[in-house]
Amino acid sequence: MIRSELVQAIGAANGHLTQRDVEGIVTTIFEEIVAALAAGRRVELRGFGAFSTRGRDARTGRNPRTGTAVAVDAKRVPYFKPGKDLRERLNVA
Repeated sequence: MIRSELVQAIGAANGHLTQRDVEGIVTTIFEEIVAALAAGRRVELRGFGAFSTRGRDARTGRNPRTGTAVAVDAKRVPYFKPGKDLRERLNVA
């Protein structure tokens, strides 16, 4: 599902909201999640999962084209841990 499909699904389920309102709601939710992660906080959506960041140490990588060594800086990357309900719904026999 892409963002526009999500907006359409929410709009269809909530007929009293305009398309512009739904787009604003989805944008606000995503912006708040990104802002919390950028501030180093964790975002938990009960039944769905939790977003957090993890640190990656600096390392020496390789340029795949030339094979030369390249310094890769330390960085934070997003991490998602699915919730119990999500895992159970995905693994239904």
